[in-house]
Amino acid sequence: MASHLKNLSDFSHTTIPNGENYKFAIAVAEWNANITGALYQGAYDTLIQHGVKEENISSFPVPGSFELPGAAEIILHKKTNVDAVICLGCVIQGDTKHFDFICEAVANGITNVGIKYSKPVIFGVLTTNDEQQALDRAGGKHGNKGDEAAITALKMADFSATIS
Repeated sequence: MASHLKNLSDFSHTTIPNGENYKFAIAVAEWNANITGALYQGAYDTLIQHGVKEENISSFPVPGSFELPGAAEIILHKKTNVDAVICLGCVIQGDTKHFDFICEAVANGITNVGIKYSKPVIFGVLTTNDEQQALDRAGGKHGNKGDEAAITALKMADFSATIS
């Protein structure tokens, strides 16, 4: 795993579009709230830093990561003016197969919602072996996956708006 080598949230090698003309929704899981709260704050702050107006960011708490695909579907069905949905969550490995089922369902669900609506639905879900790995990726030594999800949302919203 290369993540031990660097901060994963370094965007100095890429151009990030200005977000002033885009609207974003952030669905954030309440489970593992200390971690998902940090992911949310990273995503929100990154959107603001790149020109997104506060009134163009809608936030939607959901019980857990498993509910993220359903939340994204509801958001895109009811808020058709959203340019991208950022899904933030954290699933930490336990002693049972539950972890595998949840991670696979969430990844597939988020992908399918994006395909169904032809809109970017961003996977900002940590899938870690332990809490420390999650903390390291939620503003710790490996950066903030929330920042990464927001940058991806900005880039994909811009891609979607400019492709002909």
